[in-house]
Amino acid sequence: MASSRKPRKGQRGTVAALPSGARRVKIYAGVDEVTGGELWLRETVPAGPDIEARVEVVRTRLLAQVDAKLNARTTATVTQLLDRYFELTDIEENTKVSYQSLERNHIRPLIGALPLGKVDGEQLDSFYRKLRTCRAHCKGRRYVEHRRKRPHDCVESGCREHVCRPLGAASIVKIQSILRKSGKSAVRWKWVGTNPFTLAESQKAPKPKPKPPRADQAAIIVEEAWADLEWGMFIWLAMVTGARRGEMCALKWDDLDLSAGVIGIKRSVAQRGKRTWEKDTKTHQQRRITIDESTVSLLTAYQARRLEIAGVDEFHPDARIFSSSADSMTWLKPDSVSQKYSRLCARLGWTMNIHNLRHYSATELILAGVDVNTVAGRLGHGGGGSTTLKFYTAWSEEADQRAAGKLAARMPEPPITPKIEDGKVVPILKRRNDPASPYQEIAADLRGAIKCGAMKPGDVLPTFSDLAARYGKSTGTAQRAVAELRAEGLVSVSRGRRAVVADPSVPQPLADVVGLDTTKRRRGK
Repeated sequence: MASSRKPRKGQRGTVAALPSGARRVKIYAGVDEVTGGELWLRETVPAGPDIEARVEVVRTRLLAQVDAKLNARTTATVTQLLDRYFELTDIEENTKVSYQSLERNHIRPLIGALPLGKVDGEQLDSFYRKLRTCRAHCKGRRYVEHRRKRPHDCVESGCREHVCRPLGAASIVKIQSILRKSGKSAVRWKWVGTNPFTLAESQKAPKPKPKPPRADQAAIIVEEAWADLEWGMFIWLAMVTGARRGEMCALKWDDLDLSAGVIGIKRSVAQRGKRTWEKDTKTHQQRRITIDESTVSLLTAYQARRLEIAGVDEFHPDARIFSSSADSMTWLKPDSVSQKYSRLCARLGWTMNIHNLRHYSATELILAGVDVNTVAGRLGHGGGGSTTLKFYTAWSEEADQRAAGKLAARMPEPPITPKIEDGKVVPILKRRNDPASPYQEIAADLRGAIKCGAMKPGDVLPTFSDLAARYGKSTGTAQRAVAELRAEGLVSVSRGRRAVVADPSVPQPLADVVGLDTTKRRRGK
């Protein structure tokens, strides 16, 4: 039976001797901030030599925690903290529902019963490891994933054996954000002295992979959508403005200024299940987007058509630009818009969602050379363009590909041609005077025309672009062909003028095919 002894005079706390010879140190830590009960810190010191000294070390450490207010000031669990956090914190409704779903499905089953005072880095790292291993928290056991709860035939219902799939990286990052924010609130509420959820390693956010439709795909999507006037106008305006689907659904005719060519994004429509409601934009900011003349013309014609359908001369101030009702007083449901767009793309053989149109607008603006701040303003991104750079600069590779294509068009033909022998690629070096070389083919034809008199001294040669188009080669190849004739003295080239057939009786200046000043070249410039 354990026996207790009071601490010596001036000491705080008690030390109890256990039947095993061990000691239990007990320190009073105040009142529970949640339940109102007393809080005690307890730790057992194993039996052994110098136990009294070790007891004193433990007692001193626990007292230091109490004095520094580093100990948990409640026995509340992680679940109790999150319940209180969601109750008191102002979070947008859709976001709150999403967070609560993650808490219910992943946090509560794994660490929900853990007291806040016992949360440590190892437990959190283990928790995140489980999420990255299996989203169903199977713990390695084998079982059948039933598609129905009531009695059924597994074969007919398509039930299958469980296969571990990790929880998505984005969801794990959200879970870490929920825990850290709630832990920060716990510190502010004096439930704990320090935020225990910051002890875990930061989880890696997934790299953004925007997938906008290509230009040819966008053209086909628009053409398909215009089979229905309202749907075609919706898709067109989504591409032009880059607005979110909820923002598109919330647009009112009063938000549109056709004379100035400006449309205002002031609100959004949210949806949860069948319920929809109007709310602020995602960043709680309003913005005005300039639209081009073609879009203004389309919207003018579309407005006239909607007025004709409504049978009125002007719209009510709350009338929506896109509506399923004749009087335009109801908004479209965001989920219905997404489903309709996905079905359209599926008919075309593509797997896309309507948010890709936002990617398309941003990507095309960036590739067109529009500065990031302007793009961010049109999209309604916060952070002064940092979000835009984070999510859309990944698509600068398309611009890089365009640059590579433009460079290739001006590059001379390579001096080798690949040949396959015995299943291996063998590079064959082209001889300088081999007429099979692309530039030699052009040079040979021009040389023959000059020598036979078809082209006389002083005649102007075709431009590099004309030669390239005539022979189906690059302009760089045409330049190399003319350079070859220049080296032979058959062609004269001077800066700022077209190449002409040289007069053999007139000495030619030392200049290359592009008119580079040889004095500069000798100086290394």
